[in-house]
Amino acid sequence: MESTINIENVVASTKLAEEFDLIKIESELEGAEYNKEKFPGLVYRVKSPKAAFLIFTSGKVVCTGAKNVEDVRTVISNMANTLKSIGFSEVDLTPEIHVQNIVASADLKADLNLNAIAMGLGLENIEYEPEQFPGLVYRIKVPKVVVLIFSSGKLVVTGGKSPADCEEGVKIVREQLENLGLL
Repeated sequence: MESTINIENVVASTKLAEEFDLIKIESELEGAEYNKEKFPGLVYRVKSPKAAFLIFTSGKVVCTGAKNVEDVRTVISNMANTLKSIGFSEVDLTPEIHVQNIVASADLKADLNLNAIAMGLGLENIEYEPEQFPGLVYRIKVPKVVVLIFSSGKLVVTGGKSPADCEEGVKIVREQLENLGLL
């Protein structure tokens, strides 16, 4: 049985300009928050598609909270156009976008015995300390993802650079648990 992943968050970065005047951006964009004593970047949230931006004086921008890679492209493009419209003429309207991390969830739809899984998968790629955290942390080398496995059968995959990385992480966990007779 295939489990489908749900993408919960895509984090991506880009460079939109050589520099930004964050005080000017804060004064022009309603809802923008900049407090350099607390954080070196400006925080700006957009509603559609839903995402948040961290904008830095270096011209670098981090976009977080989008639910898919297409939305990231859309909101970064919209942000570039918005910045241009408030007077930043040097903004790159077609920046190179780098997906840094995708967080996804999946459900194996089975109760899992995490102690047996920890023993079965071997300790070199596993962290399981139930007193500290209720999930088992499984580090997969290829693709380079971390899968949190919970006794409810729910999984959280993090570290993927593409949805395919996350799908593959879930597939590897499912196959290994099936091979161990634990699913």
